[in-house]
Amino acid sequence: MQMEHLPPPRCRIVGVLDDGAASLAPPALQALAEADLVIGARRTLALLEARISPEAERRELAGLGAVVEQIREAQARGQRCVLLATGDPLCHGIAGYLAMKLCLDAIEVLPNVSTIQLACARVGLVWQDLKIVSIHAKDAGEWLVGADPSHGLYALAQALRRHERLALLTSPANSPDRVARLLLAEGLGEDFQLAVAERLLLPDEKIHSGLSAAQAAEMRFAEPNVMLLWRHQARPRPVSFGLPDAAYEQRQPDKGLITKQEVRAVSLARLQLRADSIVWDIGAGSGSVGIEAARLCPEGHVWAIEKNEADVAIAGRNRASFGVANHTLVHGKAPEQLDGWADPDAVFIGGSGGELAELIALCLRRLRSGGWLVMNFVTLENLATATAALKEANVVWDVLQLQAARSKPILHMNRMAAENPVWIVCAQKAQVGS
Repeated sequence: MQMEHLPPPRCRIVGVLDDGAASLAPPALQALAEADLVIGARRTLALLEARISPEAERRELAGLGAVVEQIREAQARGQRCVLLATGDPLCHGIAGYLAMKLCLDAIEVLPNVSTIQLACARVGLVWQDLKIVSIHAKDAGEWLVGADPSHGLYALAQALRRHERLALLTSPANSPDRVARLLLAEGLGEDFQLAVAERLLLPDEKIHSGLSAAQAAEMRFAEPNVMLLWRHQARPRPVSFGLPDAAYEQRQPDKGLITKQEVRAVSLARLQLRADSIVWDIGAGSGSVGIEAARLCPEGHVWAIEKNEADVAIAGRNRASFGVANHTLVHGKAPEQLDGWADPDAVFIGGSGGELAELIALCLRRLRSGGWLVMNFVTLENLATATAALKEANVVWDVLQLQAARSKPILHMNRMAAENPVWIVCAQKAQVGS
């Protein structure tokens, strides 16, 4: 008779809260009592020691890769394995990672109430529309305005601009007071109310609710904690594209150094931006192109560089007034500092500082497959230099001359006043495999 091969027992992933066994339902307690191997953090193992069989092996959580191997080995031996996790293991927890590494048939999740649900219950905040952000990670450092996506608080800075309510899973270093200082730095200090739930379900649990960012920035909170934020002012929903020139601060008393509205609209269209595009803005001037690109790419990032110190200050103020956090502005002359930028999906050149041919070659090298380079020129000499460089690079390119005329009053009537003509030069890097 042929023996039937039974599948290995599933690893039970049990969600635990800080009140230990009191937080567990009967199926979770039974799984724990029957386990041959129990894996968990030292503190969690201690909380549940009385519920674990004396014969069961205990192992401290030593890293994700090690846990996967321990579970595989236990299943190969036919052992019943339990992994202790926090709250709901499928909400920024370990269960999703194990499902990916071990397959869904190898695990069974026994979830608990999440700490976010508990915090919302304490404050009375409806949570189904919350944006959950985890900053439970290594020390990110204090937030700096204009930081790029490598900063550990970058995703949070973007989420604060785009959501009405947020729940944050914090860490000892990335703490609520640090988040409050981020709000103040980004000019959002008056927009949100804050709550911090400390040491949930422990005897010294404490809830701080109705805090302002200024108050929270000066406080220290006991670990572990969960932070909630909700707007008490409506989130701005500004126009994203085609803003009038007057919306931007420009250099005065000189004529404003800005890409005009009509040229800006066509240039942005030719950049072929997506929600997650990485964009370079070279020769940023007042910052208009890069700022609108940042608003069109909420999941992407814009790096901008400008050599004129006064214009850098103006572009920085424009960035602040339009409330973009996915925009890094530096004072310098391209190609300086470009080495540290992520490879772009799109590059806009509004000024080159006299090294145009070299800059075009660099941008084409760094562009991602299928990316676009868009340049604006008002002189015949720069146009000639650009087209020669594009011919040398053997890329597909085209030139559009754009000349707009705007109506202006004259006596009791109106006339058309022509703007200076601008050449918009566009080139696409070949798609890989095409």
